[in-house]
Amino acid sequence: MQNTRLNNLFDTIARSLGQWLVNPWRRLSLLLISWLFGFFLGSAVSTTAGQKAELDIVIAAFLVLLTEITSRIFYSRSFLARQALWVETLNFLKVGFIYSLFLEAFKLGS
Repeated sequence: MQNTRLNNLFDTIARSLGQWLVNPWRRLSLLLISWLFGFFLGSAVSTTAGQKAELDIVIAAFLVLLTEITSRIFYSRSFLARQALWVETLNFLKVGFIYSLFLEAFKLGS
């Protein structure tokens, strides 16, 4: 890429954000927020799709596809690549989402 002012600004912002997230407590808090957001998304999707009751099978297929793509991204990489923050955050989002769907299924079954 060319060395423009806009490119330099984005590089500086990315570098400072990366240095800010090196702190283990900030990384852990970001992962926890990602897990909680995935939990919220799972609850929101299941209630809105269940209430509408028109495209249940299509939505379920789409969610399974997204979950499998996320798993493919996370588990196809080497161990060091899995430590990348965006990959780990995406995996925690997926785990929270699946956990929420399991809890919704248990609520419906009881």
